Amino acid sequence: MAAVELAFEERVSLLYLLWRVLQTREQFALDGKHVQTKVPPNSGSMFHNYKGTFSIVLLAVVDERYRFRVIDVGGYGRTSDGGILANSTFGQALRAGTLHMPPDQPLPGGEHRGAQPHVFVADEAFPLWRELMRPFPGRLLPLKKRIFNYRLSRARMIVEGAFGVLSSQWRLYWRSMELRPEIVEKCVKATCVLHNFLGVAPAMRGVAPAVRGVAPAVRGVAPAVVEPLQGLGHVAANNSSREAVLVREKFMAHFSAEGAVSWQPKE
Repeated sequence: MAAVELAFEERVSLLYLLWRVLQTREQFALDGKHVQTKVPPNSGSMFHNYKGTFSIVLLAVVDERYRFRVIDVGGYGRTSDGGILANSTFGQALRAGTLHMPPDQPLPGGEHRGAQPHVFVADEAFPLWRELMRPFPGRLLPLKKRIFNYRLSRARMIVEGAFGVLSSQWRLYWRSMELRPEIVEKCVKATCVLHNFLGVAPAMRGVAPAVRGVAPAVRGVAPAVVEPLQGLGHVAANNSSREAVLVREKFMAHFSAEGAVSWQPKE
């Protein structure tokens, strides 16, 4: 996992990412998707996910260029409550503090708040950890919490964009793969590598339909019969530590004070 440290060090801190989001390009976001497959023989309900289909799981960390920097493929589709992140090598290292993250640094302009950790951004399906930020839950939230959620959502758009590009480029994701799970796993890994090799950032303009969840039109191919790359649902219990809660609160306060930007909610 030393590559994670190098990836952080060759870019501006994610703290700065969360400060300006769209005014800097350095980002890392975490998400996961179900890759649909046929029912393996004698597998019982292991691959049966919460949407009633059969799948394996692709868990990924994506950078600001829509490249897959860390992937974990092959989790059982039924593991939608507590096991996907916890059972992955990345999740275990992140939880144990063995990812070789850079030292904590103050938020830009927020030296009075003390040094804060470098963090990954994720949606509400993931737990709140010290180095993993998720939104505040609920709808009727105070302004400061809504601002935090908005800024976090803007930061993690890169991972949704990467999955949209992936499913747009490779038609195999628009149908249930009629392959053994171990072959599906190899196909997913291969497409992620090719996705990075092709360089997708300049092509984002052409994949808006896929990002919106609409199958791209392909001459001579019937419309898709499944939803490509379904979301995971909840992947871990949100038993947050007091330290993780305090880190999120400091980000929240920062975004509403010295870290505020003109395009965030005002009321």
